Amino acid sequence: MAANSFAASGGMGARPLALAFFAVFAAFLLLLGGIAFFGRPSDGDPVAQIDLSQHATRPVRAAANTRGTSASSPVIAGGTSSPTTPQSAIPATPLPPQLVPATVDKPVVAGRNLVADPALIEQTPQGPLPRIASDGRMPMNAYAPPVPASKAPRIAIVVGGLGISARQTAAAIQGLPAGVTLAFAPYEDDAARWVGEARRTGHEVLLEVPMEPYDFPDSDPGPHTLRAAVSEETNTERLVWSLTRFTGYAGITNLLGGRFLSDADSLEPVMTYVARRGLLFFDSGAQGHSVAPDVAHRINAPYVQSALALDTIQTGMEIDARLSQLEQLARANGSAAGTSEVYPVTIERIANWAKGLQGRGFVLVPASAIVAPSK
Repeated sequence: MAANSFAASGGMGARPLALAFFAVFAAFLLLLGGIAFFGRPSDGDPVAQIDLSQHATRPVRAAANTRGTSASSPVIAGGTSSPTTPQSAIPATPLPPQLVPATVDKPVVAGRNLVADPALIEQTPQGPLPRIASDGRMPMNAYAPPVPASKAPRIAIVVGGLGISARQTAAAIQGLPAGVTLAFAPYEDDAARWVGEARRTGHEVLLEVPMEPYDFPDSDPGPHTLRAAVSEETNTERLVWSLTRFTGYAGITNLLGGRFLSDADSLEPVMTYVARRGLLFFDSGAQGHSVAPDVAHRINAPYVQSALALDTIQTGMEIDARLSQLEQLARANGSAAGTSEVYPVTIERIANWAKGLQGRGFVLVPASAIVAPSK
């Protein structure tokens, strides 16, 4: 009797528990059905997606922007494909022909423009080193495009970062007007091919020489970086390595270099060496931090100072505003130079801006056309 009573009471207690479990399960099924029919409440909210498929082609570009002096500057990524396009599906950009032989024994031209001249080259074990010809011709002049005869204010723009990504390099050479100067990094084996193509289309070329930034080694311009803490002999050896990568350039510009450009004792021997080779020095560093203007004036070196960077903020509106500012500086001073990187938006905005430049009373010139006059 006691056993029957216990069983009856246990059965009565289990029934409410079973009913509760069934109710919860039924509510869960209703919830799933509601989501399937009406959608989630958050489906209309904005969603951010990050593409992790792209990667920097060279460590130097992943570390920091060549035009700036800190790691907060914009960087260049190796790819520009959409997130849905695998890198392997992008057709390879065809390389231009190799115009300059290992040993230059006669002038080499691309189209109508000089790329190499044995009179302007000292053959070294590292490669062709620029020099002033016995007749006094300098690479700065021999490799410079002709300048329009005009008294209008002159504007020079140097676009850096070429020679690293074939796709971006080709886009810059083809998309930018010939008056824009193109700066090539020394690290890629195909850089000489692209320099030849740039000269063929009428662009002036500069060589980017890696120089020590303030936050080195967090931002690392790569091997053969000129540094403030090493000897003059070591920096000269590293400089010569860069100078012998290819021919056809009118001068050099800094790849990073905020720290190095602020040290007069380290910079002066480099600027002296460059000037004695008949090359100009284009300073893309931030004004007020670089001692290059004072050093150039003291040693009477061919020198150009960038007035501002055009694409530290990579939007069409900001780039257009900087280009307008560059016009104001050129009108006030007679000339002005700006710098940028080889971003697609930058190429597009510069090309669009240049179309109406003459109508606004300006002329686009290579960097060599606004070299500071000798004292």
